[in-house]
Formats: sequence, structure tokens, C-alpha cells
Amino acid sequence: MRVFKFGGASVKDAEGVQNVLKVLEATGHENTLLVVSAMGKTTNAMEAVVNAYFEDKAALPSAIQEIVQFHHAILTDLFPNDKHPIFGTIRSLIEEVQGFLAWNKSPKYNFVYDQVVGYGEMISTKIISAYFNEVGIENNWLDVRDFIKTDSSYRDVSVNWEKTQQHIGNGIDRSKLNVTQGFLGSDDNNFTTTLGREGSDYTAAIFAYCLNASSVTIWKDVPGVLNADPRYFEETRLLHKISYREAIELAFYGASVIHPKTLQPLQRKEIALHVKSFLNPKDPGTTVGKGIGIEPHVPCFIVKKNQVLMKLSSLDFSFIVENSISELFMLFHDHKMKVDLIQNSAISFSVCVDNRFGRLEELLDLLKSRFKLVCHEGVSLYTIRHFNEEAVATLQNGREVLLEQRSHETLQLVVK
Repeated sequence: MRVFKFGGASVKDAEGVQNVLKVLEATGHENTLLVVSAMGKTTNAMEAVVNAYFEDKAALPSAIQEIVQFHHAILTDLFPNDKHPIFGTIRSLIEEVQGFLAWNKSPKYNFVYDQVVGYGEMISTKIISAYFNEVGIENNWLDVRDFIKTDSSYRDVSVNWEKTQQHIGNGIDRSKLNVTQGFLGSDDNNFTTTLGREGSDYTAAIFAYCLNASSVTIWKDVPGVLNADPRYFEETRLLHKISYREAIELAFYGASVIHPKTLQPLQRKEIALHVKSFLNPKDPGTTVGKGIGIEPHVPCFIVKKNQVLMKLSSLDFSFIVENSISELFMLFHDHKMKVDLIQNSAISFSVCVDNRFGRLEELLDLLKSRFKLVCHEGVSLYTIRHFNEEAVATLQNGREVLLEQRSHETLQLVVK
């Protein structure tokens, strides 16, 4: 069994869907499970629907209509006959979104988010499954919520591996092409849950682990894992091979090609992970597996934008020790701050965090009552794995460095 994951960029339009077919024709599609994301920027559009629901209900119809029009254009390109059943299927899914928003009584943003945003994946996979059937590739469409079971920590769930293993092990016909959604699961009450942004990679790894798959392939618009994000760095190199350990390090520091949670289940069963180009499916790409380090051995650059650097010191010049640090981390946890870097001395503590849930002001009010606080918003955190002085000089050039931290293999800089 193989697991293929196609992200939003690979299915952003009708041509992208047709290209997925070309990839399957080039690689074969027997004994394969496809995990597919929402099309293009649909997740952002779905988030706009949720925001309109809470903040501006007058804008809600137009936000939904934008999603309808985007997918209708793709449908008409793929299915010239507008009487095809897929048009009604997608219309019904949109009506489900509207129905939920009409009867929902919950004031909880995260709950509503999970019930609404995942319809992007439901729509994309319905379209792709119907298109494959139309061109003669028989497939099973699977609702991933029937298979991946989680707790109820909406937008930030943990997988119930025992239940998930049972559902996947008993419910999938391995002899056929299967099409399912990334990003989603369900809790014990069968409410939809989400695995976090970019969680489709993790979905692929969950299925691979539970199916004892031979491999997972993530199909991207880049030739594989590069040593830097080409959006931010001019000169990049393809990494041909990466060990699980090295890939986990890169993911931990924020490398965007591989989701941080993806690698652990694959490593436990030594399932190979391939990252390949959906534009050139025959190219070798990058293989992540058992081994040592990276090939070639070059500096790897990672950047995380729009971070927050906080420098805290005690009000009475007392030491910041275990009790204070424990209290701080509890506050970060309670406010859903992802801690990316820490540095402390006897009376000060610096931390770089990702304000991904928008609760910074709330946290700052609490911290100001207990600590002397200097806060820098909108900073960038740069990480270099396997750094050398030339690589360091490249990053420091013309930037104000607010914090620097080095270990044997890794350099991190917080810059304005």
C-alpha cells in the first residue's frame, strides 16, 4: 500500500486535477490511497466564512458565494455536462455549511471553525473522485472522519491511535484506489476536528502507519526538500536524502515542506517518505528514511516570519528559576503560544513565540503584572542547521539582531 498526498497548490484548478491524473498514470494507482487538501486557497476562504459568521454576518452570503463560484469554475472545466451528479453533490455540501451556520448555538470560535473549514477538503475530494470515475479510474471516496478519531481540542487535537488503528485497519479496501481528505478527523461525538494548518501531511502519515504502508509521497510544486525556502532565499539546493532525525530537526525549527507531526509515526515503522514534484513525477526528489544526516551536507536555512520576542526580567531583581519558568510555560500553554526559542540568565528570560491563535494582548496583560517586559512584535526567527561563517554572515547582513543562540549544529537569530 502506498499513500500519496496532494496539497492545495496541486489541485488549485481544473488543470491541476488533470495533472494529478497524469501523476497516477506515470506512477500507477493500484494499492494507493490519496490524501487531498482543499483546492488552492479554499481554506483561507473558509476561514473568511467563519470570521464573517462571528464578526460581520452581512458579509456571510458573499463569503460563501466566493467559494461556490471558485469551485463551479473548476467543475465546468472538468465536467462539460452541467447535469453531471457532481454539481448537485457540491451544492449539497455548500448547503450543509449554510445549515450548520443557521442552527449552530455554540459561541466557541474553535468549534465552529472545525465544523466549517473542513468542507474545503470534502468538496475537493468529491470533485477529484468524480473526475477519476468519469475518465475510467474506479476509486473509493472515503470520509476521513470515519477513520481518524481524535479528542475534542478543536483546532489542536490529539489523535486517538487505538481507535484510529481499528477504524483504518478494518475499513479500507487495499486493492483499489482510495481518495480521502487531509487535515480532518472526528471526536467521540462525531463532530469534525482539524489537525492544524498543513495537517494533511500528518493525515498521510497516520494512514501509512495504520496500513503498514510501504511509502508516503508528498507531491509539491518544488523538486523536493530544498535547503532553503525559495520564496525567501535566492540560491537553494535540493537535498537528495535526509535521515528521519535530521528531518525531524528541520521540521521542529519550522521547515515548511514537512509538517512537524508527520515524521514520528513514519519513523516508528521505518516507512520511507518521498517529497517529489507533481510537475515532474519521474524525477527522484527527496527521500527521508533511515540513515545519517543529509546529502549533500550543506547549511539549511529556515525562517519563521511574524514572530513575537519577549524579554522578561523579575521586578525585584530576584532570580528567574524553576518556579518562575514553570509559571511562564503554563501561561504560554494556556494562551496557545508555540514556543520556538528560549534563552535565560539569572534575572532575565527571553522567549520567541508564534502568536498563532491571536491571544498575545491577553497574555501580555498578565505578564506585565508579574515581570518587567519588553516585547518586539513582527520579528523573524532564522535558523541555520549545519551553519558555517559564510552562512551566518549572509543572514546578519543589514539586519538588527535582537537575540542569537548557537549550539554545535544549529544557529538561531531573531532579527528585525
